Amino acid sequence: MTCFQNCRKVRVIPVIQIEPSRAQPRVCFAPEDLKGLSESIKENGILQPISVRKVFAAKYELIAGERRLRAAIMAGLKSVPCLIFNCEETQAAIFSLLENLQRYNLNMFEEAESLQNLIQFWGISKDLLAKKLGKDQTEVTNRLNLLKLTKAEQKLIILENLTEPYIMNLLKVKDEKQRKEALNKIISNRLSVFETELLIESILNRDFYNVNKKTKTNLLYNIINDINEKAEKLKYDEKKAKCLKTETAEYVEYTIRFLKTNENKKEESA
Repeated sequence: MTCFQNCRKVRVIPVIQIEPSRAQPRVCFAPEDLKGLSESIKENGILQPISVRKVFAAKYELIAGERRLRAAIMAGLKSVPCLIFNCEETQAAIFSLLENLQRYNLNMFEEAESLQNLIQFWGISKDLLAKKLGKDQTEVTNRLNLLKLTKAEQKLIILENLTEPYIMNLLKVKDEKQRKEALNKIISNRLSVFETELLIESILNRDFYNVNKKTKTNLLYNIINDINEKAEKLKYDEKKAKCLKTETAEYVEYTIRFLKTNENKKEESA
């Protein structure tokens, strides 16, 4: 049985007794939107009660309806109609997210932060969370990956209305500085998704080339060191071998001469 199946009747509760939920997923409330709703509440009252749960004798925690509650306070209301639900804090957190997903347009980062909060703060597994929200576990994981972007990047993405395909491409770039440069190029040049894919691919290929170039340089450096070490040892054994080193501004050349052994001489004479 869900907490919504265990609901009491509507009661009018003073707004000072209602505290916001720590699990509230919605963090952005457009002032013009609140103002319009506030004017409507002044004219018509609150048409849909706010959902709360009782935490103390005269204290309630908001489950759903923070937008309505804020607008009601703006309209000067001292009390608001509420549906009181009997449920655990964790259940309330899940239903708060569900209500926001179903009724309002949470941006993708608000949704991701709410999912992370439910997992980390409330100890809900990804599997259970996906089941409760009617989502695939992969979808939940992909949403959480969005939080790898910095707050500044998230703000730009929302401001420019970039869609998920852009973000999925950006997430392929692990270096924060490179990702920031890529994001700025996408916005300033108004790149399409396809052009963004090409941009990200060029960045990743460049990194791959630089890594391999560094590896090759290190390999060559190790070979030269090894030759120098061997050449130094040959100086003390010139009866068997001799190492000549020629160095110019452009190159270093080694010539190593080995004395033939008695076995080699026998093979030649045969």
